Amino acid sequence: MNQIAFPARTLWAFVLAAALAACTAEKNPNAPPAPPATPDAGTPPAQPPPDPNKTAADNTFDQGKQIFRFDTFGDEQFWTNAIHLEQAIGGCPTCGIPTGVTPRTALAVGLKVDIDALPASVVAGVQNGSISLDDPKTTIALIGLNAVLGVKGTPNAAGTALTSLGITCAFCHSTVDNAGAAVAAGIGHRLDGWPNRDLQVGNIVNLSPDLTAVAKVLGVDAGDPTTPTVRAVLKGWAPGMFDAELFLDGKAANPNVPGTPLGSAATLIPAAFGLRGVNLHTYTGWGSITQWNAFVAVVEMHGVGNYTDLRLDDATRFPVAARADNHFGHLTPAPGQQDQVSSKLGPLEFYQLAIDAPAAPAGSFDVAASARGQALFNNAGAGGAKCATCHVPPLFTDAGWNMHTATELGIDDFQASRTPLSLSGPGGTPAPVYRTTPLRGLTAKDRFVTNPASKGRYYHDGRFATLDEVVAHYNTQMSLGLSLGDQSDIVQYLKSL
Repeated sequence: MNQIAFPARTLWAFVLAAALAACTAEKNPNAPPAPPATPDAGTPPAQPPPDPNKTAADNTFDQGKQIFRFDTFGDEQFWTNAIHLEQAIGGCPTCGIPTGVTPRTALAVGLKVDIDALPASVVAGVQNGSISLDDPKTTIALIGLNAVLGVKGTPNAAGTALTSLGITCAFCHSTVDNAGAAVAAGIGHRLDGWPNRDLQVGNIVNLSPDLTAVAKVLGVDAGDPTTPTVRAVLKGWAPGMFDAELFLDGKAANPNVPGTPLGSAATLIPAAFGLRGVNLHTYTGWGSITQWNAFVAVVEMHGVGNYTDLRLDDATRFPVAARADNHFGHLTPAPGQQDQVSSKLGPLEFYQLAIDAPAAPAGSFDVAASARGQALFNNAGAGGAKCATCHVPPLFTDAGWNMHTATELGIDDFQASRTPLSLSGPGGTPAPVYRTTPLRGLTAKDRFVTNPASKGRYYHDGRFATLDEVVAHYNTQMSLGLSLGDQSDIVQYLKSL
């Protein structure tokens, strides 16, 4: 075959045209960009910039945790300066209190010790007996280490007494997992948000050598420094119970539920976990977490801060709070004092809402029975338990306004009537209401309880000793017609939540 030959001039023209075309293509603004170079296998991909909202959330969480665990809001002005509880715990021979409270006694009244706050030398000393749990100075040292949950104190230079004492949110709303039970029950890792159902609040406050400040608020025991009325009321509070409304209405007993401990007007310390998505956060719907935190910090713990609640001006419902010398709906720091509460309410709420309800441990419920109970729980028709009409999964409270009248629940309205919240009943009369309790983690409170008398107890005042009693009550109240087997299955489902 003959070769095809191009004249030299033609060949050079072809090469020049090809080069110009290539150059033009490289500079064409409409051409797609070249693909990026493939990075080396060992080079990590570039990280996106931090999300400022997530960074703020992380910081707020950490701040809230510190406040929850360690902030007294300046309440030393009450626990130290007014009722001198530090003398009772640390001992004060010159005040007529020769010895203080030993760690063994402190644990017996429900105080808890954070094992993670203890240096290894202290743990070893307790284990080998060189550090005694029967010596009040050990209690002082533990408080100085921030190891006693919810108790913040300053030991003196010699470690023989406390110069100040206050309490924090963790006093009532944290417990431990008893990981150190080999040494003593009540020692373990912190569990924030868990109610301390072993805590004997009344007996601890009763250790104070001077409760005249409490008597003055309540308007009782005038001129009697022994304050017998106040001390009798405190002794009536069973372990794990506290009466937040006592400083508002002065009511010490529920006449509708006689007997001990239910004759007391105190209620069970509630869980502070699993509250995300829940509307109101107390048994009787006082308000949001922020409202209740402010109320407790200023009115109950006697911290230094602002609290405004015009509802407490109702002298008929709240005679103690509305009295001119108390005026609890209009509290402000004293002259020269700075508000130590308001700036902390946001982080504190954020942390509390972040605390998840604990999962039921494996083996703590019958799986097959729980599945049957779940079907009954969710069934609103004939043969069902209708539980989910109020305890709506996955919140397990009403998805919206979660309040119901005492008549609906089939119980007395004593505790509900101690709040400013009610619905309009027949003829326009007030109908006090209770919150639909969220059920997740319902039985967790029993997991690490050390006092047998503190186990069980359901409803706001512990009137039902077991979940079986609760389910039986609703079976009767709502005329459900559930068999004993059905009721037992529902209990197993409740234990699984």
